[in-house]
Amino acid sequence: MTSGDEKRWPRVGLGCAALGTPAPGLADSTAVAVIEAAIVRGIRFFDVAPLYGGGLAEMRLGRALAGLPRDDYVLCTKTGVTRPFGEPPLPKGATRRRAHDVWDYSASATRASIERSLERLRVDRLDVAHLHDTEDHLDRCLDAHGELARLRDEGAVGAIGIGSNCVEPVAHLLTQAPFDAFLIAGCYTLLDQSARTLIDDAHARGLRVVAGGVFNSGILARWPHPAPTFGYSPADEATLARTARIAALCAAHRVPIAAAALQFVTANPAIDTVLLGPRSLVELDANLAALRFPIPEALWSALEAEAIIPRGSPRRSHAPDDALA
Repeated sequence: MTSGDEKRWPRVGLGCAALGTPAPGLADSTAVAVIEAAIVRGIRFFDVAPLYGGGLAEMRLGRALAGLPRDDYVLCTKTGVTRPFGEPPLPKGATRRRAHDVWDYSASATRASIERSLERLRVDRLDVAHLHDTEDHLDRCLDAHGELARLRDEGAVGAIGIGSNCVEPVAHLLTQAPFDAFLIAGCYTLLDQSARTLIDDAHARGLRVVAGGVFNSGILARWPHPAPTFGYSPADEATLARTARIAALCAAHRVPIAAAALQFVTANPAIDTVLLGPRSLVELDANLAALRFPIPEALWSALEAEAIIPRGSPRRSHAPDDALA
């Protein structure tokens, strides 16, 4: 499998953000076991970043991929922001998330970042390198784009993309430089379809689109939820009420909310790859079961009638047979 423009990317991929959680939150052996199980179950698209555990997720992924032929999978990482090695998003003793993160989109930092990623991942090339979390660095990150283009000429990088949780910076950057792909997280879900136009337009222009955050950081994974979060913060009352309505409609049609949330995204043909983000074997298998759960047409119609999803949204009763590998 190659990532060239003539090849289809796998429909479902593994997002490794949670797998960068340091011990004791997540042991190396557990994280590697999840990746190895994903490989056994047919997943051949892997998304990671030096930000995740400050490089820990890349090291764990590299260890798990070591025995897999390089042409058999698509590998994506990112550049532009990282944190100290082995540190979680909320550092010990800190009062805010990402307190120690460092953004640097200079040409020299970009080359050094990609070289470190290649070493941690134990490969000599990346299929995709995304500019990561560029929201407050839209001008400076173009230096990184230029360096990624040079690395592409050298064969170390394939596609150049953008990885973001926000629609606006992606839309802006697409007008400033040539990109091949982007990863948009949490913005095309049952709760938030703000990226719908961006995704449709990009697909029409031939860009690859990857969707992550399909559970909006947890609130759509199960209901009721003991501590529901949306966008990595406690969900507000409006979001809770909307989720409760979605859950009620799913329950009325005997469909797990996670299955509806996941299949709503995978049904969109403008999206090339949808990322799963499990941190355990139990979560991995639950995600794969949700992909295959039969969903009646009546549920999609009910979600449209309640204005949860736009009328005419793509729909599917279950994941396509070729969703994996």
